[in-house]
Amino acid sequence: MQNSNIQRAKKIIEQILYITIATVSKDGTPHNSPVFSAFDKNYNFYWGSHRHAQHSINIRANENIFLVIYDSTVEAGTGKGVYVKAKAKELENPEDIALAHNLLQSRRPVPFWKIEQVQGDTPIRLYKAIPEKFWVNEDGDKDGNYIDIREEIDLSK
Repeated sequence: MQNSNIQRAKKIIEQILYITIATVSKDGTPHNSPVFSAFDKNYNFYWGSHRHAQHSINIRANENIFLVIYDSTVEAGTGKGVYVKAKAKELENPEDIALAHNLLQSRRPVPFWKIEQVQGDTPIRLYKAIPEKFWVNEDGDKDGNYIDIREEIDLSK
């Protein structure tokens, strides 16, 4: 089962363009944002956001985030997702910014956010999430009742 879940997770990550980022503010207020993303061979995730967006502010205050990647168009009860505990950071190194920018543009070229628009004193920043743990959801049963469970997976395989 583990190997098929790994393959399913990789397929979901490859097919779904948006990730949902959960962050927490300094005062403990939760925040959730969907963002267009790209990923590298180690399943680090990258996105661009306004530096004053709530999730960007939260990341500067608390690097701990949680990502969910799923297809919201499927029938109820058939959805499969990937869940990721990660550390996030705003990219500052020009080489890291160039890598993230290339990955994002390779995934879906867009006419905005040229490389010079995501560094220096501009309002848009690029971010990186470094995963600590991955899970996929599975169907379960508890005393004859359907429950949704999580299975931890290792995407390095």
